[in-house]
Amino acid sequence: MVRQMRDPAFKAKQFAGVHLPHVTEVNQLVESLRQSGLSSGGRGWVPYVAPIHGGTEAHILSILRDPGPMTHESKGSGMLCVENYDDSAALQCELLASVELTPADLTPWNTYPWYRHDQSSGLRSSQITEGLAPLGRLIELMPNLEVVLLQGGEAQTLWKRFTRKHPRIATQYTAVGTYHPGKTALRTPDP
Repeated sequence: MVRQMRDPAFKAKQFAGVHLPHVTEVNQLVESLRQSGLSSGGRGWVPYVAPIHGGTEAHILSILRDPGPMTHESKGSGMLCVENYDDSAALQCELLASVELTPADLTPWNTYPWYRHDQSSGLRSSQITEGLAPLGRLIELMPNLEVVLLQGGEAQTLWKRFTRKHPRIATQYTAVGTYHPGKTALRTPDP
């Protein structure tokens, strides 16, 4: 399957739209996290949310583990996007289409929103905890949010911790735990 982020025109259009009304506040949060990450010991870089997604208007918040290599600006698109050129994005796109959802129906996010150079291991407990405040800030920006899609164990742990810390907020949403769309999570003989 051809991923649209491989097309320079599509990628340029996404970057030109990072401050369209529906994603401005989300990407301002991203910029804030980049700044605070750099000033607090180099947590570092956070990818933009592509404007192909619903941003603040989305009804679904999709949370995965952490930004993958194809979200990094030096190797990939520089954005969280189901049109990135990687297997997880391709499967995510397929799964959305199979239930008649479009990228505009959701906003992608990560348990640990900062890019990690060593992604061979899972997140540490402290990294999951670091994701709580950014998640809370993002949820505040999404007045239409109904469903939080927790894709993978780390995302589910994040939501459990968020629910304990902010029960009144968390109970407003339907939380759906499922698998991460990466190859390793879905490696099973059962079709």
